[in-house]
Amino acid sequence: MTLNPLHRMRLWDRQLPIWYDADYRLPLTAFGRRTGLEPRRADLVAWYLLEWKWLERDNLRAPVRARYQDLARVHTEAYLGQLGERDTLARIFGVDPWDVPVDEVMRTVRLGTGGTLAAARESLSRGGPAVNLLGGFHHAGPAHGSGLCAVNDIAIAIAVLRAEGFAGRVAILDLDAHPPDGTAACLRGDERVWIGSLSGSSSGSIPGVDEVVLPAGCRDHDYLQALDALLARVPSDAELAFVIAGGDVLAGDHLGHLGLTLDGTRRRDLHVAKALAGTPSVWLPGGGYHADAWKVLAGTVLALMWHTRRAIRPGADPMAVRFARLSRRLRQDGLMGSSSNDIDFSDVEVQLGLRPSPRRLLLDTYTAEGLEFGLYRLGLLAFLERRGYGGFRFEMGTASSGGERLRVYGTADGVEHMLVESVLDRKTVGGAAVLYVEWLTLRDPRARFSERRPRFPGQDAPGLGLAREVTGLLALVAKRLGLAGLAFNPAHYHTAYVARSYGRFIDAVRQGRFEALVRDLGHLPLADVSQAIEAGRVRLNGEPFVWEAEPMAYWLDEGPPDPSQVAEERDRSHFTLEPGVDSGGSPDRAEE
Repeated sequence: MTLNPLHRMRLWDRQLPIWYDADYRLPLTAFGRRTGLEPRRADLVAWYLLEWKWLERDNLRAPVRARYQDLARVHTEAYLGQLGERDTLARIFGVDPWDVPVDEVMRTVRLGTGGTLAAARESLSRGGPAVNLLGGFHHAGPAHGSGLCAVNDIAIAIAVLRAEGFAGRVAILDLDAHPPDGTAACLRGDERVWIGSLSGSSSGSIPGVDEVVLPAGCRDHDYLQALDALLARVPSDAELAFVIAGGDVLAGDHLGHLGLTLDGTRRRDLHVAKALAGTPSVWLPGGGYHADAWKVLAGTVLALMWHTRRAIRPGADPMAVRFARLSRRLRQDGLMGSSSNDIDFSDVEVQLGLRPSPRRLLLDTYTAEGLEFGLYRLGLLAFLERRGYGGFRFEMGTASSGGERLRVYGTADGVEHMLVESVLDRKTVGGAAVLYVEWLTLRDPRARFSERRPRFPGQDAPGLGLAREVTGLLALVAKRLGLAGLAFNPAHYHTAYVARSYGRFIDAVRQGRFEALVRDLGHLPLADVSQAIEAGRVRLNGEPFVWEAEPMAYWLDEGPPDPSQVAEERDRSHFTLEPGVDSGGSPDRAEE
C-alpha cells in the first residue's frame, strides 16, 4: 500500500525527537531585561509538555557541544578567537562585560548549535521533523555576531552535512520577525540552498533571499495568506528544510512588529508542517521577546506531534508545577524536618545544658542540608556555579524583627560573598495566615552597576536574575506550611512592578492606583520612574505622589481584589512626570 505524505507524517510524529538541555539557559543575570526575552524558554516548554503528557521523556535528546573545527567551516578563525573575549559576547547579547562568564556562555551557544546539527542528522535519518529548543541564530555572519546570535547554527549544520557527503537541496524558511541577514551571508556560496523569509522588518534587500516584508501589526489572516504564497515557492526538490518558527511575531512583542495571536502562530506551524510533509525538517525557535513566547515554541511541538490547534492551558505556570513536583520528591526523600510543634523533655534537657541543641529548622520545617539539596535539585545552584560561585554555605538564625533569617553564601576567587538573604515569618495579613517576606535580597556582589544596568533605589549590588524561581520556592514553602499565600510590603515602585505578574495589592483601591501608574508611566525606563518617585517628581491627578508601601499578596487559592473597585480607582487616577526623566528610552526590565 502506498502512503500519502500526510499519512506517513502521522506514523512518526508521536516519536518526534526534541533536543533540550538545562544549560540552554544563558548564565547572564541581566539577559532579557531590555529585550523581554525569557531566558527560561526552553525549560518552560519542556516542563509544560512533560507535565501535561504531550510528550514522553523518550522524546528528549541531549545535545553535545559543537566542535570548533565545525564552527570554523562557517566562521573565520579570527572571529572565533574573539568569542573568547567578554567584550565580544557582551556586545552580541546586549549586556555589560562583567555579566559574561565566557566559558559558560559559549557552552550554551555550542550546545544549541550541536543540537541543531544533531537534529539535522536525525531528521535526514528518519525522514521527518525534529525540534531543537534553542537555535535559529540567523544574525551571525562569517566574521561577526549580532542580535543575540554568536554563531550561525543553521549554516554550521549545513556545512557539516556537506562535509559528510550530503549534497541535496536545502530549503530555509525563516519565519522570525527579523530577516536572515547572517544566514544569507554565511551560505552565499552554496547554490543548493534556497532561503525564504517572512518578516516584519527589513534592513534592505538581502541577496539570495526570497524576502517578504509585511506591514507593521499584520494580523493572522493576512500573514497566513502571505505564508501560503511563500510556501508555494519552496523548491519541490528540497531534501532537507530548516524552519525558524520565531516567537517574536506575536502582537505586543518587544522587538517584533507583527500582530499575530497565539492561535495564528499555531496555524502558521500547521501550514508549514503540511507543506513540508515527507521532507526532513529541523524546527528552531528563533527570537521571542514576549511573555508568551514560550507558548509559541510549545505550540510548534504540539503542531508537529499532534497536528492540533488546542491552546496552551490558560494560566499555565510550568515553573510552579515543576517546583511543586520536586518539592513532593524532597519530602518523600526525608529532606524536610517535621512541622510538629509537640514539646517533649528534650527541650528541657537542652535548656539545662544536658544535651546539645538539635539542628535548627527554618520555619520548623527545613534543614540547611535539605535547603541546599532542594536548590541543587531545582537547578539554582547550577546557575550560580555557571556564574562562577561555589562552596555554598547556608546560615540560619533569628532576625532582630523576630523573623527567621536565611543567608546563602558562595565563594568566588577565594572570597566568600553573601548571595541571598531573606527574613521570613508567619503573619496574618488581610485576614489570612500567610508567609510574610520581611526582607529578600538576591545579590551578585561581583557585578557592577552601569548605564545599561542602572542602580535601583535600595540596591547595593545588581541582582542574580532568579527572582521568579525564588518566588516559586517561597510559594511552595507557604503551601507546605498550610498558609494562604505570600505577602510582602514593596518598599519601592520597581519591587511592585517586578511582582505584578503574580502579586497584587490586597487593597483594591491601592491596586487600581498601581495599575494606573503602570499604564501611564510603564513605557519609560523602569529605573528612571522608580528614582523619580523617590525624588518626588511624580504627580497623581496633579498632586505630589508618595509611594505607598502597602501589602501585596500572592494568594495560592483566593482570587484577586474586587475588580470593580480596582477599575474604578484605575480610571480615576492619572499620573504625570515632572521634567527630569528622558521619556524617549525603552522600558527597562527590573532586576529579576
